[in-house]
Amino acid sequence: MLTLRGTWMRGGTSKCWLFNAVDVDPLLTDAGGLDTLLTSAFGSGDPRQLDGVGGGSSTTSKAAIVRRSQLPGIDVDYLFAQVAIGDRRVEWGSNCGNCATAIGLYALQSGLVAVHDTTTEIRMRNENTGAVLTAEIATPGGVIPSEGTARVPGTNALGVPVGLSFTGLDADPAGVLRTGHAVDDVQVAGGRYTATMLVAGAPAALFDAADLGLTGTEDNDVIADRMDLLVALRQKASLQMGLSRVGEPISHAIPKVGVVGPPRNYRTSAGTEVCADEYDIAVRMVSMLAPHPAIGLTSAVAVAAASTIPGSTVSQSMRMPVADSLRLGTAAGVLHVDLTRAANGALTAVTLHRAARKIATAELFVTAPALVGAGV
Repeated sequence: MLTLRGTWMRGGTSKCWLFNAVDVDPLLTDAGGLDTLLTSAFGSGDPRQLDGVGGGSSTTSKAAIVRRSQLPGIDVDYLFAQVAIGDRRVEWGSNCGNCATAIGLYALQSGLVAVHDTTTEIRMRNENTGAVLTAEIATPGGVIPSEGTARVPGTNALGVPVGLSFTGLDADPAGVLRTGHAVDDVQVAGGRYTATMLVAGAPAALFDAADLGLTGTEDNDVIADRMDLLVALRQKASLQMGLSRVGEPISHAIPKVGVVGPPRNYRTSAGTEVCADEYDIAVRMVSMLAPHPAIGLTSAVAVAAASTIPGSTVSQSMRMPVADSLRLGTAAGVLHVDLTRAANGALTAVTLHRAARKIATAELFVTAPALVGAGV
């Protein structure tokens, strides 16, 4: 039996297990590799993840390995893992903004980053994609916060406020549009579906909701009824974006897939009424093989970038162009996104306001039978 130290944290609307690399690296040889260690610790292979710490949903089956960075201007590097639930595998091709929110606070609370007298900025590099993010946390008097009153759509839980910025963006279509086109046709099962396929925050394919017989304001039960089609569209979009090749295993993590539509009155999953004039674009995203209860932050960055590209599925669905902010109508409520632009109007950064909290520190006992059962 292996003992793995970890910290359980909530970041935004996700829960993530965070591991210091100094605790993980010595275990990898005995564990049979990082994939085997994580799937065993999370109890993957069982849809309930009963024999591990996974929560049985895509938003609660996430992990990251965090280490001090050796790169100038970067405080910590982190490797993000989307741990599968029913299968014993890990998706390594993406990033998670909600987990990055938690990592920022974790780095501060764990002493990986020095605290400042007023506000502490934590510069983080996602090893999966190379993306650089900045977490900003108020630390008045050099005091590291452990709790706060910030709240985000999708949960009533409170947490430490964290400003999370995705930097180094470029809204020039030549820079972010994977195919070079504002929109592309994706053909599946005799149907033709319009999508904007781009890489900003994470690779994403944003489909026109009307092509799927949707508005983009439906509850997630309706989105779930379209899951077979959305999974097929993800696979085809992945090929067109050059993210995979025919015959390769299908990734359920990238590209991020969702539908967008113009603002309409709708009701959130919690029953709250949202009026059309309260937001700019309706978005429903897929997380792994299920509708996302809110929206992943990397998906929000992709939607924000698409909103600045004329002719994209997002900009076509908006009633008017946005300047320095964007309001996303998600199943959980309205998410506000701040946009930073260069003098020529190009998008350079996207900032989201999130909340994070440490839930527990623990020793996870990874059983030898689980490792043997993985075939290693």
